[in-house]
Amino acid sequence: MKKGTLYIVATPIGNLEDITFRAVRILREVDLIAAEDTRHSRKLLTHLGISKPLTSYYDHNKELKGSYILDKLKSGLSVALVSDAGTPCISDPGYQLVRAASQAQITVVPIPGPSAFLAALSASGLQTDSFTFEGFLPNRREKRRSKLSTLKEEKRVLIFYESPRRLLSSLTDMLEVFGDRNVVVAREITKVYEELMRGLLSESITHFSESGIRGEVVILVAPDNSPGKIDDKPLGELLRHYLFAEKLSLKDAVKKVSLETGLKRGAVYEEALIISGK
Repeated sequence: MKKGTLYIVATPIGNLEDITFRAVRILREVDLIAAEDTRHSRKLLTHLGISKPLTSYYDHNKELKGSYILDKLKSGLSVALVSDAGTPCISDPGYQLVRAASQAQITVVPIPGPSAFLAALSASGLQTDSFTFEGFLPNRREKRRSKLSTLKEEKRVLIFYESPRRLLSSLTDMLEVFGDRNVVVAREITKVYEELMRGLLSESITHFSESGIRGEVVILVAPDNSPGKIDDKPLGELLRHYLFAEKLSLKDAVKKVSLETGLKRGAVYEEALIISGK
């Protein structure tokens, strides 16, 4: 008997227009859809005009439902794995189903699409050639600070997921462990109230303390680099470009260069003062 195929289907993270033609076709063609939350996924399927059998697959039933889904695949049925939002298997137990399917010599096909952390990174203004995705930090403060301490010397952009309820606690711990680094906090990506807050950790804490927090959050923390060459372009050259070619104010030029390079704003400001002759 020919075995079925497991499709890993990325779905919208907010805006329902963010789904590929291929993803829609696959969802229409498969025999079964395994969803993190069947109620949530049924809303998307209704919007797309798709009626298919659904089964739940999430952290607390992954062993029982994993075996059930695997049996369906072995019997020749095709299955689409979807999460509540974005690309499955990122910060969810989907990878375990993929591993089991692969071990059973079942074909696994990725159907790429939306990803919250990649969308946030692309619009962050931080360097994108080297980064590390750390998922959700531990809930408890002691474990969270311990985890952050292991990342303090990391030279790549750090990316985290966080809930609105814990955002201020996590930002505060980052400030205490990392120091006042540049950060981008992306909230409600692709939704009506989408926001990308760029600035220092201390500024982000003030901002979200005053504005309130809604929706899921992506935090991007710049590395603690020392002044020097960035992508073979000296710091001074970058500053001269923004100060003299684009005629930005000293404050705006410093902020822009600091965000682009991940350098501490104080170090960039000192260099800017020398260049501008102030």
